[in-house]
Amino acid sequence: MHHTSAPLVAWGNAWLSGHVGLDDAVDAVERRSGPNLIGTVPAGDLPFDSGVPLRTALVRLGGMGLSVFRLALPAQGDPLGLVGPRELNQAALHAQEGVLVRLADRQVGLVPAIDRRGSSYVGVSWTPYPANDALPQVPDLAEAEQRLRLTLLEVTRTLEGVDDISGFTPGVHDRVGALGEREAPPLASGYPPRAHRVAAQATRLSRVVELAEPDSGRGLTAQQAQARTKALRELDMAVRRAQVAAHAAIAPRGTVR
Repeated sequence: MHHTSAPLVAWGNAWLSGHVGLDDAVDAVERRSGPNLIGTVPAGDLPFDSGVPLRTALVRLGGMGLSVFRLALPAQGDPLGLVGPRELNQAALHAQEGVLVRLADRQVGLVPAIDRRGSSYVGVSWTPYPANDALPQVPDLAEAEQRLRLTLLEVTRTLEGVDDISGFTPGVHDRVGALGEREAPPLASGYPPRAHRVAAQATRLSRVVELAEPDSGRGLTAQQAQARTKALRELDMAVRRAQVAAHAAIAPRGTVR
């Protein structure tokens, strides 16, 4: 699944840590998703009008003590990376993603939506929400990597007991490989090698989950379909935790340039 929040977190943190300049960070984000605009604030007092370009927004946030971007990848019953309040959590859950932005005196949540205008314009519109001033629960990178590896083994064993496991046949893996070859690396400059490795593996496995889902239940008994669905859900949970942990594995200095 392609998340528009992940590139903003990765390249935003690379900028904050001094590994890339602001223009390079914005260009990298917008190469993935098109123009990014910050929308109208539903509550709070951030200095944004509707439709502020990403570069301008980052400069303004930098003046407010911007120090880190954090990735949220929530799912139903699993508010991974979120801190509340309810309005932010509901919006991010609906989008299945979001970004927490740490400022000097507050925390803000940004939730993306596809922005389509006319027949050719496609970009991203970010809606800011006030966020509770709390640290999200972020998995440790080493633990997330181990959990991803163990979950993949468990899921594979579970699916070996299912007659039709077409979602994990070589055809799906071939398509995953083809997707990976066309895509940019999931992380940016400045992240440690382990984070790059975990993020890349999580990205590939997220494609497995995505491509396998439509085949769930095809030619299966009710029990087999239930086991397959549960296995894919567990893999998705491990993948999301690995992605969040990988994107958090950089230490911005809090200085912008």
